[in-house]
Amino acid sequence: MRRHAYSPSALDAARLLGLEIARARRERRWTVAELAERAGISRPTVRAAEQGFPTVAIGTVFELAAIVGVDLFGADESGMPELLARSRDRLALLPARVRQPAAPIDDNF
Repeated sequence: MRRHAYSPSALDAARLLGLEIARARRERRWTVAELAERAGISRPTVRAAEQGFPTVAIGTVFELAAIVGVDLFGADESGMPELLARSRDRLALLPARVRQPAAPIDDNF
């Protein structure tokens, strides 16, 4: 099975979020086992997320961040609806579908 090669920026982002989750967990004086129980996942999964492994499901990592209080996208929980609305508005300005441009017709013969 071929392994996916992640970009350096994706790996750095995963590591950064993992470190923030670990920091917030330790500030709350929770063990890995306590966070795993609160999230309903295994201890190895919490450890993998905190170490920034890019193979941990993004929903799991976001849930861990929410549980320990790490702000995502520069907004706390109350600011997230505004960010969602702004992103939806920007997306609405773009075409619904993206198509490849048609190949030019070569009629010069």
